[in-house]
Amino acid sequence: MIAIKTANLTKSFDDIIAVDRLNLEIKQGELYGLVGPDGSGKTTTMRLLAAILDPTSGEAWVAGHSVLTEGERIKEKIGYMSQRFGLYEDLTVMENINFYADLFEVPKKERPPRIERLLGFSNLAPFKARLAGQLSGGMKQKLGLACALIHTPEVLLLDEPTNGVDPVSRRDFWKILYGLLKEKVTIFISTAYLDEAERCSRIGLLHKGRILTEDTPVNVKNALHSPMLEVWSDDARSAEKTASHIEGVKNVSIYGDRLHILLEKSELADKVVRELLSVGIKIRDHRMVLPSLEDVFIEMVKR
Repeated sequence: MIAIKTANLTKSFDDIIAVDRLNLEIKQGELYGLVGPDGSGKTTTMRLLAAILDPTSGEAWVAGHSVLTEGERIKEKIGYMSQRFGLYEDLTVMENINFYADLFEVPKKERPPRIERLLGFSNLAPFKARLAGQLSGGMKQKLGLACALIHTPEVLLLDEPTNGVDPVSRRDFWKILYGLLKEKVTIFISTAYLDEAERCSRIGLLHKGRILTEDTPVNVKNALHSPMLEVWSDDARSAEKTASHIEGVKNVSIYGDRLHILLEKSELADKVVRELLSVGIKIRDHRMVLPSLEDVFIEMVKR
């Protein structure tokens, strides 16, 4: 069963095309990641799917309902967590959850077991009486997720939910998402964190409102069909300048004290290392590696 489908979905703001003929098909129970930098169209896509924005052209269906004609039905079927989720900081954890239960008209008799379960898997049970404004960033995100799940949605739309959250809270947040997958909840998440994209069953790399490529994370990383040389150097900037002018080098990216050097063929690796050493650049180590998602994204944008 298809949970989310778009057909040439497009959204323009005056002369700016934020989402450009987007075509997606996401199965029920899938964890799909929309990956891209700020300004790539992730948030606009989320708002279109949540029936908050009307598309300029094209169509989309969420949980079997059209965003053009059945927006209210879609809102009943989804949990939508925006970048700045609408928590009320002067209300307690429980008061926030009950407010959203009222908003979604959750029957009173069904609330206690649902709330107990949500508090349990989000580890918020000890903080029921704490004001939302006094929670840490990670706890606020987990409370936001609990509020988005109070009506047991079929599809969960998460717009960069871990942006600015510490690594431990990010890890806990993803544990919760994996638990939801076991219950066949479809999760559509946008993120600029490429390490998070690795956790998704499928990803789409988004640039200027268009999908550059779409597949499993492993298949996307293999999409370059070019060998990658990783070099450790204390003078990474100089190494980058030198390597980028060596014949057979397609692209060079810096990650701290590491270089990722995309080659036309693996036989060139020794040549690159020799030329770097010949100009006095000290190399601590080097090896052949699988390109990262960031490597793939950068190369595809350049193309």
